[in-house]
Amino acid sequence: MPSRESYEVRKGEKSLVHKAKQEANQQDILAAALGMRISGPQKPPATIWQPLKLFAYSQLTSLVRKATLKDNSLPPKYEKVHNFKVHTFRGPHWCEYCANFMWGLTAQGVKCADCGLNVHKQCSTMVPCNCVPDLKHIKKVYSCELTTLVKAHNTKRPMVVDMCIQEIESRGLKSEGLYRISGFSDSVEDVKSTFDRDGEKTDISANAYEDINIITGALKLYLRDLPIPVISYDAYPRFIETAKLEDPEKRLKAFREALELLPAAHSETLRYLMAHLKRVTLNEKENLMNAENLGIIFGPTLLRAPNLDAMTALNDIRYQPQVVEFLIKNEDILF
Repeated sequence: MPSRESYEVRKGEKSLVHKAKQEANQQDILAAALGMRISGPQKPPATIWQPLKLFAYSQLTSLVRKATLKDNSLPPKYEKVHNFKVHTFRGPHWCEYCANFMWGLTAQGVKCADCGLNVHKQCSTMVPCNCVPDLKHIKKVYSCELTTLVKAHNTKRPMVVDMCIQEIESRGLKSEGLYRISGFSDSVEDVKSTFDRDGEKTDISANAYEDINIITGALKLYLRDLPIPVISYDAYPRFIETAKLEDPEKRLKAFREALELLPAAHSETLRYLMAHLKRVTLNEKENLMNAENLGIIFGPTLLRAPNLDAMTALNDIRYQPQVVEFLIKNEDILF
């Protein structure tokens, strides 16, 4: 009958064999992930394997982070009002809402500039907010109304925002003066023109634009060029009034209420942007950019005063950076 000691020895040997097989399997998996072909006695020694293992883990971590950032979930069904403009139709036309003939020689009705819907002027007020923009009517990416662009391309956020942020996070988070330092203006304009021409096929990689400040400049220019800013004109007064509150709890509650006033596409874009800027601040030691600095940069970009008198607009300038700073610092509980 085998002794207890011999049993423990055999158990220990089995454990070592099992562990060795496990490590071998892990090595095979990581080797496959790295595109290496390793078999039999050809496996590298530990001095070579350990750096490869660390590299593989770093690559897998990067892929997970990028997948989370990309957010592949289906785009929500954003509501969008039609962009009706008075139109003179050639030949006979019928209203696509009431199905009656559109009489007259000129200005017989209105046509949606985004989806091409033709209706009587009096019918236009009764048409549901279900405009689905047609890409043939969308002439450019920059200066295009935000909801119109995302509905036309069936995305959650504007492609410029997604692509630029992904590029910045992949190679520029530690760049000193990120968003503060301007890229070469001609190159920024070139990125804009390429987006307008090629859309999501635009190449903004390091091969095309080595300077990350060109990409940050292109993102800021896109946000500035929006006909309706990310924080819309309708919601603007509420955000400014909220920034004036001093009580922390009342301020937080008021910001939550203000965010609910934003159109869905604007709210999603703001959420994604604030999450990105929060990650920028987490690298403050290297990039020297904190929430206050980013608030100064993005305040006038994300919040633009509607048609207010000059004195009111001037007084609001001091609160615009405070709004963005607060949104960045409290991104995790506001969105």
